[in-house]
Amino acid sequence: MNKIKQNQPRINSCPGYFILAAKGFCMGASDVVPGVSGGTIAFILGIYEELINSIKSFDLYSLKLLLTFKIRRLLDRVSWQFPLTVLTGILTAIFSLAKLLSWLLYNEPVFIWSFFFGLILASIITVSRRVKDWRVLAWISLTGGISGSYFLVGIVPCATPVTPWFLFFCGSLSICAMMLPGISGSFILVLLGKYHYILDAVNERDFFTLFLFAGGAFVGIITFSRFLGWLLKNYHDLTVALLTGLMLGSLRKVWPFKETIQTFVDNHGQVIPLVQSNILPGRWNSEVTGAIIFMLFGLITIICLERLSKGNRVKFTVDPY
Repeated sequence: MNKIKQNQPRINSCPGYFILAAKGFCMGASDVVPGVSGGTIAFILGIYEELINSIKSFDLYSLKLLLTFKIRRLLDRVSWQFPLTVLTGILTAIFSLAKLLSWLLYNEPVFIWSFFFGLILASIITVSRRVKDWRVLAWISLTGGISGSYFLVGIVPCATPVTPWFLFFCGSLSICAMMLPGISGSFILVLLGKYHYILDAVNERDFFTLFLFAGGAFVGIITFSRFLGWLLKNYHDLTVALLTGLMLGSLRKVWPFKETIQTFVDNHGQVIPLVQSNILPGRWNSEVTGAIIFMLFGLITIICLERLSKGNRVKFTVDPY
Protein backbone atom coordinates (compact mmCIF):
# COMPACT_ATOMS: atom_id res chain seq x y z
CA MET A 1 0.00 0.00 0.00
CA ASN A 2 2.91 2.36 0.52
CA LYS A 3 4.55 2.06 -2.90
CA ILE A 4 4.93 5.13 -5.01
CA LYS A 5 2.57 5.22 -7.95
CA GLN A 6 4.08 4.32 -11.30
CA ASN A 7 3.72 6.51 -14.41
CA GLN A 8 3.05 9.73 -12.55
CA PRO A 9 2.67 12.53 -15.11
CA ARG A 10 4.84 15.56 -14.44
CA ILE A 11 4.89 18.78 -16.44
CA ASN A 12 8.41 19.39 -17.65
CA SER A 13 8.44 23.07 -18.65
CA CYS A 14 7.17 26.50 -17.60
CA PRO A 15 5.19 26.92 -20.86
CA GLY A 16 3.57 23.58 -20.08
CA TYR A 17 2.33 24.91 -16.74
CA PHE A 18 1.00 28.07 -18.36
CA ILE A 19 -0.84 26.21 -21.13
CA LEU A 20 -2.36 23.77 -18.65
CA ALA A 21 -3.46 26.59 -16.31
CA ALA A 22 -5.02 28.38 -19.31
CA LYS A 23 -7.01 25.23 -20.10
CA GLY A 24 -8.12 25.10 -16.48
CA PHE A 25 -9.21 28.74 -16.81
CA CYS A 26 -11.41 27.78 -19.77
CA MET A 27 -12.93 24.98 -17.68
CA GLY A 28 -13.62 27.33 -14.78
CA ALA A 29 -15.23 29.94 -17.01
CA SER A 30 -17.62 27.36 -18.43
CA ASP A 31 -18.44 25.91 -15.01
CA VAL A 32 -19.82 29.24 -13.79
CA VAL A 33 -22.62 28.99 -16.36
CA PRO A 34 -25.51 26.57 -15.60
CA GLY A 35 -25.83 24.12 -18.48
CA VAL A 36 -22.18 24.18 -19.58
CA SER A 37 -19.78 21.52 -18.32
CA GLY A 38 -16.10 21.98 -17.53
CA GLY A 39 -15.72 18.32 -18.46
CA THR A 40 -16.72 19.21 -22.01
CA ILE A 41 -13.95 21.80 -22.24
CA ALA A 42 -11.45 19.33 -20.74
CA PHE A 43 -12.40 16.80 -23.42
CA ILE A 44 -11.96 19.34 -26.21
CA LEU A 45 -8.61 20.55 -24.90
CA GLY A 46 -7.25 17.01 -24.67
CA ILE A 47 -6.69 16.86 -20.90
CA TYR A 48 -9.77 14.89 -19.79
CA GLU A 49 -8.33 11.40 -19.34
CA GLU A 50 -5.02 12.71 -17.98
CA LEU A 51 -6.95 14.73 -15.40
CA ILE A 52 -9.05 11.74 -14.34
CA ASN A 53 -5.98 9.50 -14.03
CA SER A 54 -4.09 12.13 -12.03
CA ILE A 55 -6.95 12.53 -9.55
CA LYS A 56 -7.14 8.73 -9.21
CA SER A 57 -3.67 8.72 -7.68
CA PHE A 58 -5.17 10.19 -4.50
CA ASP A 59 -6.44 7.31 -2.34
CA LEU A 60 -7.02 6.40 1.33
CA TYR A 61 -3.33 5.86 1.95
CA SER A 62 -2.62 9.31 0.51
CA LEU A 63 -5.20 10.75 2.90
CA LYS A 64 -3.46 8.99 5.79
CA LEU A 65 -0.14 10.56 4.77
CA LEU A 66 -1.81 13.96 4.63
CA LEU A 67 -3.43 13.63 8.07
CA THR A 68 -0.10 12.53 9.60
CA PHE A 69 1.70 15.46 7.91
CA LYS A 70 4.03 13.20 5.89
CA ILE A 71 3.99 15.70 3.07
CA ARG A 72 7.17 14.62 1.28
CA ARG A 73 6.00 11.00 1.02
CA LEU A 74 2.58 12.23 -0.10
CA LEU A 75 4.04 14.34 -2.91
CA ASP A 76 6.22 11.43 -4.04
CA ARG A 77 3.23 9.10 -4.09
CA VAL A 78 0.54 11.11 -5.86
CA SER A 79 0.37 12.91 -9.19
CA TRP A 80 -0.26 16.41 -7.85
CA GLN A 81 1.25 18.79 -10.42
CA PHE A 82 -1.31 18.18 -13.15
CA PRO A 83 -4.54 18.59 -11.12
CA LEU A 84 -3.11 21.46 -9.03
CA THR A 85 -2.22 23.44 -12.15
CA VAL A 86 -5.68 22.82 -13.65
CA LEU A 87 -7.34 23.74 -10.34
CA THR A 88 -5.39 27.00 -10.20
CA GLY A 89 -6.78 27.95 -13.60
CA ILE A 90 -10.31 26.92 -12.62
CA LEU A 91 -10.33 28.93 -9.39
CA THR A 92 -8.82 31.96 -11.13
CA ALA A 93 -11.66 31.90 -13.66
CA ILE A 94 -14.38 31.41 -11.04
CA PHE A 95 -13.25 34.26 -8.79
CA SER A 96 -12.51 36.65 -11.66
CA LEU A 97 -15.47 35.94 -13.96
CA ALA A 98 -18.30 35.11 -11.54
CA LYS A 99 -19.69 38.66 -11.40
CA LEU A 100 -19.35 39.26 -15.16
CA LEU A 101 -21.04 36.00 -16.18
CA SER A 102 -23.76 36.51 -13.56
CA TRP A 103 -24.44 39.95 -15.05
CA LEU A 104 -24.47 38.60 -18.61
CA LEU A 105 -26.88 35.78 -17.71
CA TYR A 106 -29.26 38.30 -16.18
CA ASN A 107 -28.96 41.12 -18.75
CA GLU A 108 -28.00 39.39 -22.04
CA PRO A 109 -29.26 35.79 -21.70
CA VAL A 110 -29.93 35.18 -25.41
CA PHE A 111 -26.41 36.08 -26.49
CA ILE A 112 -24.60 34.19 -23.71
CA TRP A 113 -26.74 31.06 -24.24
CA SER A 114 -26.24 31.32 -28.02
CA PHE A 115 -22.47 31.33 -27.56
CA PHE A 116 -22.57 28.24 -25.35
CA PHE A 117 -25.06 26.50 -27.68
CA GLY A 118 -22.55 26.84 -30.51
CA LEU A 119 -19.77 25.82 -28.15
CA ILE A 120 -21.47 22.57 -27.12
CA LEU A 121 -22.70 21.79 -30.65
CA ALA A 122 -19.15 21.88 -31.98
CA SER A 123 -17.93 19.99 -28.92
CA ILE A 124 -20.27 17.09 -29.68
CA ILE A 125 -18.63 16.60 -33.08
CA THR A 126 -15.16 16.82 -31.53
CA VAL A 127 -15.84 14.37 -28.70
CA SER A 128 -17.75 11.83 -30.85
CA ARG A 129 -14.65 11.35 -33.02
CA ARG A 130 -12.97 9.68 -30.04
CA VAL A 131 -15.25 6.66 -30.34
CA LYS A 132 -13.11 4.28 -32.36
CA ASP A 133 -15.87 1.84 -33.33
CA TRP A 134 -19.55 2.86 -33.45
CA ARG A 135 -21.09 -0.54 -32.78
CA VAL A 136 -24.66 -1.26 -31.64
CA LEU A 137 -23.77 -0.99 -27.95
CA ALA A 138 -22.14 2.40 -28.56
CA TRP A 139 -25.34 3.68 -30.21
CA ILE A 140 -27.38 2.34 -27.29
CA SER A 141 -25.03 4.12 -24.87
CA LEU A 142 -25.38 7.33 -26.90
CA THR A 143 -29.18 7.09 -26.78
CA GLY A 144 -29.13 6.47 -23.05
CA GLY A 145 -26.95 9.54 -22.52
CA ILE A 146 -29.25 11.71 -24.62
CA SER A 147 -32.38 10.52 -22.79
CA GLY A 148 -30.88 10.88 -19.32
CA SER A 149 -29.46 14.35 -19.95
CA TYR A 150 -32.61 15.62 -21.71
CA PHE A 151 -34.74 14.51 -18.76
CA LEU A 152 -32.33 15.87 -16.16
CA VAL A 153 -32.12 19.41 -17.58
CA GLY A 154 -35.92 19.56 -17.69
CA ILE A 155 -36.35 19.00 -13.96
CA VAL A 156 -37.75 21.98 -12.05
CA PRO A 157 -35.35 23.35 -9.38
CA CYS A 158 -36.50 22.74 -5.82
CA ALA A 159 -36.25 24.57 -2.50
CA THR A 160 -33.58 23.07 -0.22
CA PRO A 161 -32.13 23.78 3.24
CA VAL A 162 -29.09 25.93 3.98
CA THR A 163 -27.31 23.58 6.37
CA PRO A 164 -23.64 22.49 6.56
CA TRP A 165 -24.36 18.87 5.59
CA PHE A 166 -26.41 19.92 2.56
CA LEU A 167 -23.77 22.39 1.35
CA PHE A 168 -21.22 19.56 1.68
CA PHE A 169 -23.55 17.28 -0.33
CA CYS A 170 -24.00 19.97 -3.01
CA GLY A 171 -20.22 20.18 -3.42
CA SER A 172 -19.92 16.40 -3.80
CA LEU A 173 -22.70 16.08 -6.37
CA SER A 174 -21.84 19.14 -8.43
CA ILE A 175 -18.16 18.19 -8.79
CA CYS A 176 -19.18 14.75 -10.08
CA ALA A 177 -21.38 16.45 -12.67
CA MET A 178 -18.58 18.82 -13.59
CA MET A 179 -16.41 15.84 -14.53
CA LEU A 180 -19.04 14.60 -16.99
CA PRO A 181 -19.18 16.33 -20.39
CA GLY A 182 -22.74 17.54 -20.97
CA ILE A 183 -23.75 17.63 -17.30
CA SER A 184 -23.04 21.00 -15.73
CA GLY A 185 -22.05 21.22 -12.10
CA SER A 186 -23.60 24.68 -12.01
CA PHE A 187 -26.88 23.32 -13.34
CA ILE A 188 -26.91 20.63 -10.65
CA LEU A 189 -26.64 23.49 -8.15
CA VAL A 190 -29.62 25.14 -9.86
CA LEU A 191 -31.64 21.93 -9.43
CA LEU A 192 -30.58 21.79 -5.77
CA GLY A 193 -31.58 25.42 -5.28
CA LYS A 194 -28.05 26.54 -4.40
CA TYR A 195 -26.59 28.09 -7.57
CA HIS A 196 -27.19 31.72 -6.64
CA TYR A 197 -26.35 30.96 -3.00
CA ILE A 198 -22.90 29.61 -3.91
CA LEU A 199 -22.35 32.35 -6.50
CA ASP A 200 -23.11 34.96 -3.81
CA ALA A 201 -20.68 33.18 -1.47
CA VAL A 202 -17.96 33.52 -4.14
CA ASN A 203 -18.70 37.20 -4.78
CA GLU A 204 -19.01 38.06 -1.07
CA ARG A 205 -16.02 35.88 0.00
CA ASP A 206 -18.13 33.80 2.40
CA PHE A 207 -15.27 31.41 3.18
CA PHE A 208 -17.21 29.24 5.64
CA THR A 209 -19.77 28.32 2.98
CA LEU A 210 -17.03 27.88 0.39
CA PHE A 211 -15.05 25.64 2.78
CA LEU A 212 -18.04 23.31 3.27
CA PHE A 213 -18.71 23.25 -0.45
CA ALA A 214 -15.03 22.63 -1.27
CA GLY A 215 -14.86 19.81 1.29
CA GLY A 216 -17.74 18.03 -0.41
CA ALA A 217 -16.16 18.65 -3.81
CA PHE A 218 -12.88 17.09 -2.62
CA VAL A 219 -14.60 13.92 -1.40
CA GLY A 220 -16.75 13.70 -4.52
CA ILE A 221 -13.93 14.11 -7.02
CA ILE A 222 -11.65 11.60 -5.28
CA THR A 223 -14.31 8.87 -5.22
CA PHE A 224 -15.99 9.49 -8.57
CA SER A 225 -12.76 9.86 -10.54
CA ARG A 226 -11.79 6.27 -9.69
CA PHE A 227 -15.06 4.93 -11.08
CA LEU A 228 -14.89 7.12 -14.17
CA GLY A 229 -11.25 6.17 -14.78
CA TRP A 230 -12.17 2.49 -14.58
CA LEU A 231 -14.94 2.99 -17.16
CA LEU A 232 -12.63 4.82 -19.57
CA LYS A 233 -9.98 2.13 -19.22
CA ASN A 234 -12.26 -0.89 -19.64
CA TYR A 235 -15.16 0.46 -21.74
CA HIS A 236 -13.66 3.43 -23.55
CA ASP A 237 -15.96 3.61 -26.59
CA LEU A 238 -19.16 2.99 -24.61
CA THR A 239 -18.18 5.62 -22.04
CA VAL A 240 -17.29 8.25 -24.64
CA ALA A 241 -20.53 7.49 -26.52
CA LEU A 242 -22.46 7.98 -23.26
CA LEU A 243 -20.66 11.27 -22.61
CA THR A 244 -21.47 12.41 -26.16
CA GLY A 245 -25.13 11.62 -25.52
CA LEU A 246 -25.05 13.63 -22.30
CA MET A 247 -23.79 16.62 -24.28
CA LEU A 248 -26.49 16.22 -26.94
CA GLY A 249 -29.24 16.06 -24.35
CA SER A 250 -27.91 19.16 -22.59
CA LEU A 251 -28.63 21.28 -25.68
CA ARG A 252 -32.18 21.46 -24.35
CA LYS A 253 -30.91 23.60 -21.49
CA VAL A 254 -28.73 26.00 -23.49
CA TRP A 255 -31.19 26.76 -26.34
CA PRO A 256 -31.18 30.60 -26.24
CA PHE A 257 -34.83 31.37 -27.02
CA LYS A 258 -37.06 30.62 -24.06
CA GLU A 259 -40.44 31.54 -22.66
CA THR A 260 -40.54 32.06 -18.90
CA ILE A 261 -43.45 30.26 -17.26
CA GLN A 262 -42.57 30.70 -13.59
CA THR A 263 -40.16 32.93 -11.66
CA PHE A 264 -38.86 33.45 -8.13
CA VAL A 265 -37.22 36.36 -6.27
CA ASP A 266 -33.68 35.79 -4.97
CA ASN A 267 -32.01 37.23 -1.84
CA HIS A 268 -31.17 40.48 -3.66
CA GLY A 269 -34.70 41.06 -4.91
CA GLN A 270 -33.93 40.02 -8.49
CA VAL A 271 -36.58 38.11 -10.42
CA ILE A 272 -35.01 34.81 -11.57
CA PRO A 273 -36.64 32.43 -14.12
CA LEU A 274 -37.65 29.15 -12.49
CA VAL A 275 -39.51 27.24 -15.21
CA GLN A 276 -38.88 27.95 -18.91
CA SER A 277 -39.83 26.32 -22.21
CA ASN A 278 -37.86 26.46 -25.46
CA ILE A 279 -39.45 28.39 -28.32
CA LEU A 280 -38.58 29.55 -31.83
CA PRO A 281 -38.22 33.30 -32.37
CA GLY A 282 -41.42 34.81 -33.72
CA ARG A 283 -39.70 37.00 -36.31
CA TRP A 284 -36.28 37.89 -37.64
CA ASN A 285 -34.77 40.81 -35.75
CA SER A 286 -31.44 42.10 -34.45
CA GLU A 287 -31.58 39.71 -31.47
CA VAL A 288 -31.85 36.68 -33.77
CA THR A 289 -28.98 38.00 -35.89
CA GLY A 290 -26.88 38.51 -32.78
CA ALA A 291 -27.75 35.02 -31.53
CA ILE A 292 -26.55 33.44 -34.80
CA ILE A 293 -23.32 35.46 -34.66
CA PHE A 294 -22.66 34.30 -31.10
CA MET A 295 -23.43 30.68 -32.04
CA LEU A 296 -20.90 30.90 -34.87
CA PHE A 297 -18.43 32.48 -32.47
CA GLY A 298 -18.90 29.49 -30.16
CA LEU A 299 -18.30 27.08 -33.05
CA ILE A 300 -15.16 28.94 -34.14
CA THR A 301 -13.90 29.02 -30.54
CA ILE A 302 -14.02 25.22 -30.33
CA ILE A 303 -12.23 24.83 -33.67
CA CYS A 304 -9.48 27.18 -32.48
CA LEU A 305 -9.21 25.48 -29.08
CA GLU A 306 -8.97 22.05 -30.69
CA ARG A 307 -6.20 23.17 -33.05
CA LEU A 308 -4.39 24.91 -30.19
CA SER A 309 -4.64 21.74 -28.13
CA LYS A 310 -3.19 19.60 -30.94
CA GLY A 311 -0.34 22.00 -31.48
CA ASN A 312 0.49 22.50 -27.81
CA ARG A 313 0.17 19.17 -26.07
CA VAL A 314 1.59 19.25 -22.55
CA LYS A 315 4.46 16.78 -22.42
CA PHE A 316 5.15 14.58 -19.41
CA THR A 317 8.09 12.77 -18.00
CA VAL A 318 7.61 9.51 -16.14
CA ASP A 319 9.17 8.86 -12.79
CA PRO A 320 10.46 5.34 -12.07
CA TYR A 321 9.67 3.39 -8.91
